Amino acid sequence: MDPQISEFRKILDESSNIVFFGGAGVSTESGIPDFRSSNGLYSMKLSRTVSPEEMVSHTFYMMHPEEFFEFYRGNLIYPDAKPNACHYALAELEKEGKLKAVITQNIDGLHQTAGSKMVHELHGSVLRNYCEKCNTFYGLSKIIESKDVPICDKCGGRIKPDVVLYEEALDPDVVSAAIRAIELADTLIIGGTTLIVYPAAGLIRYFRGKKLVLINKTKTSADGEADLVIRGSIGEVFEQTMSIK
Repeated sequence: MDPQISEFRKILDESSNIVFFGGAGVSTESGIPDFRSSNGLYSMKLSRTVSPEEMVSHTFYMMHPEEFFEFYRGNLIYPDAKPNACHYALAELEKEGKLKAVITQNIDGLHQTAGSKMVHELHGSVLRNYCEKCNTFYGLSKIIESKDVPICDKCGGRIKPDVVLYEEALDPDVVSAAIRAIELADTLIIGGTTLIVYPAAGLIRYFRGKKLVLINKTKTSADGEADLVIRGSIGEVFEQTMSIK
């Protein structure tokens, strides 16, 4: 048996307040690619170079709503994606009373689909959408079924996804809850993230617990601080670990 997997299992068994902090790598294993891949379509439309980050910025959303929603539907929405072994393992740990919170940078809602209840979504969710005028709620289907800019059925206002765009601030209530969870944790598991997206990545500095576990395919800035670093697929790591009794 892999000694790192055995060590991870031991840490889980000895922990009573686990918090998981996850990034895009958790979702890529469910077939959701990192959005930072542009096919040049929008650059051609606007006659200038436009990065994917710019296309999901508040400024781009306000100035080019049609192009924003075209890019958004094609690159950030994956309605057929299913939870993977990592999502289900975390839900199981929560059910066992060990895991107290999931803090995610992802916007796909797969943690909740897998059964997790205490999820702090730092960057919002594609599953929630609101009219900018009357605040009427709409699900994902409204965005998918709209051909251009989605319009509210009640007042005609524009419907905005409840996701944090570049240039927008994180929800202070969500941030506070995430910080509190990290402060109380005896074990913090960081998975599927290179820890380069701020301010989200900065939240791990609030951890004062016993064990820091880092699971990622590549190096991160926190490797040197971790008690256990596992290189590999986060889904496979959790699947192997949870199979140990």
